Amino acid sequence: MAQPPWKPPAMRFFVATTLLVILPAVFTKSPIFGPQDVSSVVGTSVSITCYYPATSVNRHSRKYWCRQGASGLCTTLISSNGYVSKEYADRAHLINFPENNTFMINIEQLTQNDTGSYKCGLGTSNRGLFFEVSLEVSQAPDFPIDTHVYTKDLGRNVTIDCPFQKENAHSKKSLCKKIGQTCELVIDSTEYVNPKYKDRTRLSMKGTNPKLFNVDINYLRLSDAGLYVCQAGEDSSADRKNVDLQVLEPKPELVYGDLRASVAFDCDLGREVAHEAKYLCRMNKETCDLIINTLGQRDPAFEGRILLTRKDNNGRFSVLITGLRKEDAGHYLCGAHSSGLPQEGWPIQAWQLFVNEATGTPNLEVTPQNVIAVPGQALTLSCHYTCKYYSQEKYWCKWSNEGCHTLPSLDKAARLPSVSCDPNNQVISMTLNPVKKEDEGWYWCGVKKGQAYGETTAIYVAVEEKTGGSRQVSPLDANAPANVAPEEEVVESGVSENENKAIPNPNLLEEEREIDGVGDQAQENRAAVDAGSADGHKGTSKVLFSTLVPLGLVLAVGAVAVWVARVRHRKNVDRMSISSYRTDISMADFKNPRDVGGNVNMGASPDTQETDLERKDEIVTTTEVATEPEESKKAKRSSKEEADLAYSAFLLQSSTIAAQVHNSPKEA
Repeated sequence: MAQPPWKPPAMRFFVATTLLVILPAVFTKSPIFGPQDVSSVVGTSVSITCYYPATSVNRHSRKYWCRQGASGLCTTLISSNGYVSKEYADRAHLINFPENNTFMINIEQLTQNDTGSYKCGLGTSNRGLFFEVSLEVSQAPDFPIDTHVYTKDLGRNVTIDCPFQKENAHSKKSLCKKIGQTCELVIDSTEYVNPKYKDRTRLSMKGTNPKLFNVDINYLRLSDAGLYVCQAGEDSSADRKNVDLQVLEPKPELVYGDLRASVAFDCDLGREVAHEAKYLCRMNKETCDLIINTLGQRDPAFEGRILLTRKDNNGRFSVLITGLRKEDAGHYLCGAHSSGLPQEGWPIQAWQLFVNEATGTPNLEVTPQNVIAVPGQALTLSCHYTCKYYSQEKYWCKWSNEGCHTLPSLDKAARLPSVSCDPNNQVISMTLNPVKKEDEGWYWCGVKKGQAYGETTAIYVAVEEKTGGSRQVSPLDANAPANVAPEEEVVESGVSENENKAIPNPNLLEEEREIDGVGDQAQENRAAVDAGSADGHKGTSKVLFSTLVPLGLVLAVGAVAVWVARVRHRKNVDRMSISSYRTDISMADFKNPRDVGGNVNMGASPDTQETDLERKDEIVTTTEVATEPEESKKAKRSSKEEADLAYSAFLLQSSTIAAQVHNSPKEA
């Protein structure tokens, strides 16, 4: 099998140094989270909330808000230490909410000079953990003095009031939208309706003594925003009113969740859509991909870890996502429509979900994982949890699209004080006895605080009419029938026939057999080479002596001598097996990393856990030639001397054999 190219010690050191420089940038992704883009208008105020991981250090650490300059420096404007810059004097505040793991920056009396790039972060300096925020402050548009402003959310309804004098009570009423220098008619009292507003606008009179007419526009779209004119009459005596309609996209609510934990999106879309189908979707560039709806549709990526629950008859509902993954982060919308899919002009709410990946190892682990159970037998699932959840409520439940039905479970933890918690004994188990076909599905093991779901882990249990125990099944194949190979139908000795128990993944066993087979085959090949070489030597000697060909004998003995020399040299080499290939690396290369310029734990500080490449005692000059240990030189010289001695012996032996051949009797 081909061997990988050998790298000199200097190259290996270069690769190691490169990794030390790159890896901190990968693993120190900031867990601080806030809004990426914030916009407002001159003269108004803005509030910016930043989230941080729930640790004691973070709660008491300095919080700051700084502005990035062209030089790359970030100038502090306000911090939790009480500092406020002159620029922010009397118009900005920073408030820490440790119980929510957030802090908020409030800025009032905004000006266009406030537009820029900022950072909210934690740390003694402005180079610590941070999140970048872009703030844009625009000038309010110029409108006529008598303009009335209506501000509505996307998908909602607006009613525009248009007053008029008694003289125009019987005159034509209308509403038009300003587009450039013209005013495009939207609706009038002759029952004309612009096709753009068809089925969603209405003009009506108000009261018994009409001095006011109304125009309703429903299911507002972003394109509906603009300047309107409502009018009663058609000549110079007509009554007119200027209206500015602002249609706002929903401001995303920030949601901060830990890896493998749970988040809930609470949607309140109003009574007008109470009887419509509800949905949750995730933004993907210009589209919003469906995640789940009340019509039974779900994204397969969320199968087994999502719930949609109606809260009441007023259109409120909640979507819970558990077992959070890093790819779940993103921009989500919840809405309502008869199709169960996003539609323009219908009410929506928005969230921006951030998944904190720096939460470490999982605190919940289920064994066995993803098993196939046999009807009529017993199956016990055990959920191991850390001492972190010693005092919290633990549960097992069976998931469905309607909810997660809590199941009877047994907490096997010893009843000891929390300070004496033994992490090896923290287990909550659930038993299905006997297993039935309707038991097939997703199961959750998790912790709760009241009705708030915390960290959760989900597994799939498939139920099949098979004998011989259970086997593991991938969640990706959970909905597909499983074909059990004979090798997989294994029951360990001593296990009850009426108990389901998982066995190791046969694919992993096969891989191990293949790896072991490679090593065995290599050893057999080497043995065959040894045996074949010996037999070949004997056969060649007979032929040479019988045919009296000195030249052939000399070549054969020479080949054996060279082979012996190489074998002796290879005895100084250790053979390393990596996966399915082998490579030879001299043990001299591992003698001492400092001999080749290496440094263990280079620049690692136990306090900061950052790599420091600027310390003088750890600087490595690339032009410096690495010196080899003296022991290595001796080993290499002795190997060369052995080869020379073997070659000299070969010459002497060849001369002796040739002389014997010439001096021997002919019948030899």
